Amino acid sequence: MTHGSTEEVAARFAQLIDPWGEVRPEDRWMPEGFKHTTEAQLHRASRLLPRAVRASLTSWWLAAPSARATTPNWDIASTCLVGNQEGLLLIEAKAHDEELNKEEAGKKLSSDASDGSRQNHEQIGRAIQEANLGLSKAIPDWNLSRDSHYQMSNRFAWAWKLTELGVPVILVYLGFLNAGEMSDQGTPFATSADWETLVRSQSEPLFPESVWNREWKLNGQSLIPLIRSVNCPL
Repeated sequence: MTHGSTEEVAARFAQLIDPWGEVRPEDRWMPEGFKHTTEAQLHRASRLLPRAVRASLTSWWLAAPSARATTPNWDIASTCLVGNQEGLLLIEAKAHDEELNKEEAGKKLSSDASDGSRQNHEQIGRAIQEANLGLSKAIPDWNLSRDSHYQMSNRFAWAWKLTELGVPVILVYLGFLNAGEMSDQGTPFATSADWETLVRSQSEPLFPESVWNREWKLNGQSLIPLIRSVNCPL
């Protein structure tokens, strides 16, 4: 998805999020094809966000920041336009059903975790509950959790926090179709309907079905959660 000229990559992203936003060749994304394969942790992604926003994200999510402390990795993150405003496109991508099924689990904390890890674990729980409250102001019945469905919970929590920091967000759950090379790991998605059905079943315990595929206004900014699929042969 991110390999090729800036014009080619931007066109792929623009098609993915049309008509909700726009990605231009001058936008910046992570990873960058097969050359720079590092995924974005937004609190460190200087290509994507200004220093003040990154610092606020760090203190919101981590009680004990350190060189080893991490925040969620995004499969793809890119600057974009949402309306006439600079925003972020965040993509969580899967190629077979087990990639999403295994994410039903909560965030683990080992019995021998350091004090810093324990502090961060508690802070993450507080951050997700803060996001629940914030999201509920626009949409009732949120149940994001550190202890269940942690990955999808943190995706929406981070999207909400970015809107609070003045950044509109397009959040895409992207299914790669017909990824037969992954069939030893799980069942690849044959159709867009297969992918969408699985995503909706995973999100059902966390928020209303009506959240998907529309624009919501949070903190004066847009949050646009989309379910999309694409054929992207290797």
